Amino acid sequence: MSGASGNLKPVRRSRLRRLAGKRYFTLKRYLRWIISPGKRATARTMENLPFEAASHETPLLRRLRNVDMQLQYNKIVNLRLAIAKLDGLLIRPGETFSYWRSIGKPTKRKGYLEGMVLYYGGFRPGTGGGLCQLSNLIYWMALHTPLTVTERHRHSYDVFPDEQRTQPFGSGATCAYNYLDLQLYNPTDYTYQLRLNLDDTHLHGEWRCDGRQLYSYEIYEADHVIHMEPWGGYVRSNRIRRKVYTRSGELAGDEEVAENHALMMYSPLLHPPAAAGPQAMADE
Repeated sequence: MSGASGNLKPVRRSRLRRLAGKRYFTLKRYLRWIISPGKRATARTMENLPFEAASHETPLLRRLRNVDMQLQYNKIVNLRLAIAKLDGLLIRPGETFSYWRSIGKPTKRKGYLEGMVLYYGGFRPGTGGGLCQLSNLIYWMALHTPLTVTERHRHSYDVFPDEQRTQPFGSGATCAYNYLDLQLYNPTDYTYQLRLNLDDTHLHGEWRCDGRQLYSYEIYEADHVIHMEPWGGYVRSNRIRRKVYTRSGELAGDEEVAENHALMMYSPLLHPPAAAGPQAMADE
């Protein structure tokens, strides 16, 4: 996709160009890991830290038009494998969490199956598909903590209508090994712990901490707009903001955390935006 935020237009690239681009960015990321490894979060413990900082859950299955449900059943297998690498992870003061460095490359050899992968405004099967649900969950919970988001990516396409979407548009974090990563930095004096698990219906997550949080957070959407481009397509834009409250309930801050622009792959006239709420969001 090309153009500025208000002038998005799909770009058709050859298969060779796409493969070359993916290889370039993958190798670039590997090189960065070698040259600038940073202070990475690697320690884990299965003993809960004493205080809950944030929690959330999202449904495992969502019926989507023209999408084989088997891909979503496979996604559950993929989530279980990734959770085994992340559950209990500690982010100590000054450390950085990297989604992909913690999980590793999802391959068939490791047991990952073909799940749904969004691809240039559509979807296709891909090994490890569905792990965006996990990165979405971790990112959304992190917005309710003092953890700093140092890398986060958003889909350039808005593929599915707002039906069943109960969080603001653009409040997720897409991932693609290894060049589209989710990274969180701990600027506090406390240690944070990531807890994750699956039950029969939902993916559950929690950030825990060894100290009680000084603030609480409210995430909301601002400046939502849908506009038609000169070439005939629709672009959807918004800003994700958060209000920061003290323990006594006083407003301590109101800050922008993300700006989103995406090419809509459905008619906005047929599917008006639904009201956003604090409940679960299905994976994108």
